[in-house]
Amino acid sequence: MIGVAGAVVLLPFLAAVAGLLGTRRLWGGGPPGSVEPAVYRRAAWIAVLPTAISTGLAIWLLTYLATTPRQFTSFVEHPVRTGTLPAPVQGTLTVIDTGAIPITAGLRVDDLPALIAVLVTVVALAVQVYSIGYMRHEPRYPSFSAFISLFTSAMLLVVYAGDLLVLYVGWEIMGLCSYLLIGHWWEDRANSRAAVKAFLVTRVGDVGFLFGIFTLGVAAGSFRIDDVIAKVPAMSTGTLVTATMLLLLGVAGKSAQVPLHTWLPDAMAGPTPISALIHAATMVAAGIFVVALLYPAFLGAGPTLDLLAVLASAGMLGAALAALAQDDLKRVLAYSTISQLAYMAGALAAGSDQAAIFHLVTHGAFKALLFLCAGAVIHAVGSNLMSDMGGLRRSMTVTFPAMTIGFAALMGLPPASGFFSKDAVLAAVEHAAAEGAPLTDAAAWLLYGCALLTVAVTGAYATRAWLRTFFGQSRFESVALPEPEPGVAHVWDGREAPASMLWPIGVLAVPALLLGFTGVGLIDWSSAVISLLVALLGAGAVYAAWRADPAADPARLLGPLRVPCEQAFYVDSVYYRVFVVPVLWLARLVARTDDTVVDGAVRGSGGVAVGVSGLLRRLQTGNAQLYLTGVLAGVLLIAVGAVVLG
Repeated sequence: MIGVAGAVVLLPFLAAVAGLLGTRRLWGGGPPGSVEPAVYRRAAWIAVLPTAISTGLAIWLLTYLATTPRQFTSFVEHPVRTGTLPAPVQGTLTVIDTGAIPITAGLRVDDLPALIAVLVTVVALAVQVYSIGYMRHEPRYPSFSAFISLFTSAMLLVVYAGDLLVLYVGWEIMGLCSYLLIGHWWEDRANSRAAVKAFLVTRVGDVGFLFGIFTLGVAAGSFRIDDVIAKVPAMSTGTLVTATMLLLLGVAGKSAQVPLHTWLPDAMAGPTPISALIHAATMVAAGIFVVALLYPAFLGAGPTLDLLAVLASAGMLGAALAALAQDDLKRVLAYSTISQLAYMAGALAAGSDQAAIFHLVTHGAFKALLFLCAGAVIHAVGSNLMSDMGGLRRSMTVTFPAMTIGFAALMGLPPASGFFSKDAVLAAVEHAAAEGAPLTDAAAWLLYGCALLTVAVTGAYATRAWLRTFFGQSRFESVALPEPEPGVAHVWDGREAPASMLWPIGVLAVPALLLGFTGVGLIDWSSAVISLLVALLGAGAVYAAWRADPAADPARLLGPLRVPCEQAFYVDSVYYRVFVVPVLWLARLVARTDDTVVDGAVRGSGGVAVGVSGLLRRLQTGNAQLYLTGVLAGVLLIAVGAVVLG
């Protein structure tokens, strides 16, 4: 079984190596700025085939674990979580002796990693197939698809890692790949800045994450995940709070939680397939996965859960309001991702890792679907802006129903998957507020109130995006639209995307619609009815405003809040003034100091040398009589000195 897990991780990695080296160096390519059709086809096969095999193996592994009886082990005793869990299956390649705590290079498979691995590979496969059509005019497609494969392999290493430091290796490789993929069109300064921003913000979180790993590893005497979890009951509350707070910093960076969420909307500068990959099932899911993986440690750290609840409350409602005011369709979905990730964080804070993972899986399906549909719409109209869209339901007969399913799941409308998973989260939060565990009362009620308000705002922004994209008058035909993304050469006539883009959309629409039925047991039907009514209230308000004036933006309902919401409450501006401006000032100070002090000292030493040489030149007159007189005077002084001193 561990060999199968190793193959799941290794196959995308080998595809990345072959894609980066083989498509150019071994088989050759066209001139700079072009890709020969044969090379393009080879790159596509290298990208898709290993990912498809990896997907099949991941599905087989999950099925095997679900159908094979396994030994159960006692779960870490805790006032909230008790019972037993199936024992994970582990395999060790080697043990690296560090002189202190060894590092176990191996894999670990149980139900949670197996489930998330299926999500990662399915979405990655859909993205690779979709990219064949979407990037068919892109000269750097071979490297693009190779980096997707490397990204997928890194995320799978995070999922299957048996040691926290091995997990961290995958975590960092994933961050590097996100930088390369977001900045794929680096010639555009906005794209390169977005990539640098994502890299720097997530690196800030990763510093805390690494020290959190060190804290847990030292306290447990091992970095093996099972050893760490087993030693949690013996750890002091202070150790657990310190470790989990540090880990939470990394989780906030990777999973775009407040206050390290600002990189994710700007990451829309990358190609649309990357948006689907990063925002649905890989990098943003990694933080939630790690919290669920080490959940006993977080349950033992009450202050960390309270902080997580507060951050989740701010993130879910603030990002939803920001999404309601955006005109860029991809940024709407980006802020939606931040909001939905905050829902998952809220479920974890409320003591329900099951609800959080359930929503993580369904969200991966319907958000990947929404991003791929958004890419098809952009491909059809040549613009990211909803103000350039409209009336597309008539011509986009596949994308329209698929995106409708995605928006229904996002809003939490039955029978779409989001209805079941979102209400599982709300039920968990409501239970925490009523029972007062594991959160304090204030944190629990804040989380529950923000969650309900977010349901209404989610219904509003999803309905607004749906109406402005597919209904009303077609606007894209009456304006001259620039090319939205480099390499996407296309006649923008509002027609449906090519088949290579539609197949992944159709496949993802199925789990986005039906996946929720697997978690019916987690639903509290009274809570579900309340959240459904609240979602319909938000959707109804936007629909009424749109019907009153279809040409106007329903975001006018925000009134004076519209501009702050459109600017995402000026968080980026605050960061610019608090961090960027002082750093730039210090940089200028250092440059001025270098110029005036360091370079001044160098220039001064040169001036001194020139002055001294001028004095010496006065002694070098070229007059032989003067030299002879000097020699005789010297001899005379030496003789007198010898007589006197002798």
